[in-house]
Amino acid sequence: MPGYSDKINHPAFKKYIKSRKQYALIFSIGLAIIAIIGFYIYGETSYEMDNPEALYIGLGIGGMFLLIGLYSVLQINKSKTWDGRVKDKAIRHKRRKIYNTGDKNDFYWQSYIEYTVFIQSDSGKLITEITSEDDDTLYRYYNIGERVRHHGGLNSYEKYDKSKDDIIFCNACASLNDINEDYCHRCHCPLLK
Repeated sequence: MPGYSDKINHPAFKKYIKSRKQYALIFSIGLAIIAIIGFYIYGETSYEMDNPEALYIGLGIGGMFLLIGLYSVLQINKSKTWDGRVKDKAIRHKRRKIYNTGDKNDFYWQSYIEYTVFIQSDSGKLITEITSEDDDTLYRYYNIGERVRHHGGLNSYEKYDKSKDDIIFCNACASLNDINEDYCHRCHCPLLK
C-alpha cells in the first residue's frame, strides 16, 4: 500500500544515527592524534624542522580534524525530516582527465555517464540532488512527480508509493534490497515499506 512507513521509529535507526556520530568523532580524534604524534616525531628526527614548531603544526592540523568531526556530527543533528517531490531527472555524458603519474602531460580521458535526480521540498525552498556515475539504478527508481520524504539524521529518501517496485533501498546504509525482504541484508535495519 502507498504511504510512508512508521518503521522509521524503530530503535535500530536511532542506534544507527548514534553510531554514525560516534564513528565520525572517533575517526576525527584518531586522525588528530596521528597528526600530532607524526609531526612531533618529525620534529625530533628531521633536520628541516624542530620542535616545538613541528608540534604546533601537528596541533593545528589535529585541531582541524577535530573541527571537521564536530561539524559532521552537527550536520547529522541539523538534518531535518521534510517532504517533497521528484522535480526532474537528468543524464549527462561527461569525461574527466585521469593522470597516470605526477606528470601533468601523462593523462587519458575517461568517459562516464552521470545520472541525477532532482528533489524539491514541498516548501519549494530546497532542491537536492541524488547523483550516481555509470549506474542508473537510482535514476530508474525515482519517477518525476513522485512524492518522497527526506529522513533527517539518515540523509536518505523514502518513496511514498513503493507498491510497484521490486527493489528498495535501505534508509540507513543505502544498500539495495529485494522488496520482499523486511530487514536490510547489510545493516539489519528495517526496510521502510
